[in-house]
Amino acid sequence: MTTVIDKDNSSRRKLWRAAIKLPLYSVALIPLWVGTTVAIAETRNFNGTNFLIFLFASICIQVWVNVSNDVFDAETGVDVNKLHSLINLTGKETSNFWLWFGNSFLIVGILTTSLLAFWQKDVTLLILVLLACLLGYSYQGPPFRLGYKGIGEIICFITYGLLSVSAAYYNQNPTWSLTALAASVIVGLATSLILFCAHFHQVEDDLAGGKYSPVVRLGTKKSARLLSWWGYGIYFLIAVFVLLKIFPLLSLLSFVSLFYALKLFRHVNNYHDQPNQVSNCKFIAVSMYLSLGLLLGIGFLLPTV
Repeated sequence: MTTVIDKDNSSRRKLWRAAIKLPLYSVALIPLWVGTTVAIAETRNFNGTNFLIFLFASICIQVWVNVSNDVFDAETGVDVNKLHSLINLTGKETSNFWLWFGNSFLIVGILTTSLLAFWQKDVTLLILVLLACLLGYSYQGPPFRLGYKGIGEIICFITYGLLSVSAAYYNQNPTWSLTALAASVIVGLATSLILFCAHFHQVEDDLAGGKYSPVVRLGTKKSARLLSWWGYGIYFLIAVFVLLKIFPLLSLLSFVSLFYALKLFRHVNNYHDQPNQVSNCKFIAVSMYLSLGLLLGIGFLLPTV
């Protein structure tokens, strides 16, 4: 009996760890890291206080994104078989609690960003963050639910790429930069790739819930091929930006992350139509994204050392 109870407790702890989605908080870190390193490369200055305050705000907003997505997906039934959904772990009657739990972090994140904007006497940073939050809500939140219409990856590209990297850059250097814009394209494409990978194992549930993700629309086989082209395209763009001297030569360090990219492409091409086997592909995508983003930022920093 004790063994059974221990196994149940162990399984529940694993589900809670999955529900926290700790690896996905890299999408709050990498845009901030890359935007900041571009600013340092161009100005040779670093405001550590601004960085840490904005990092705190970004993490708070990401908590809201993760929690509210579980709540909104529970409303449509898409997560009915997702054992590590917060709602499935605690019961549907807790939906309002989790909604307001997430909203409280959103409020803290926006207030923190507002404080930065007040100190900087410039509302641009706050505007960028508010736009990102509005787009983030439109992905899953009613009445929009744009992610259900198959354009979630586009929203992700704009939110975590163009807006987030630009905001991080502006937080350090209140102006605009071609290099920061190019870097935001790379980060946006890599972040969207994580979301794209998250659809492969839940095609049936998405269809049942009326969520027409790109993988649902294209089918898993074509989507697996698209994933490879998408991934290779990211590295091709980095090389182009280096050739055009928009990126420094050392940004090619990011190519080391091809180790994870190739692993991801092989895994998805082999198991695209086997939900139990392909379900972990988004974590391989996170490893690719994290290593690519960190190394890209290091490539910007090293010439300044």
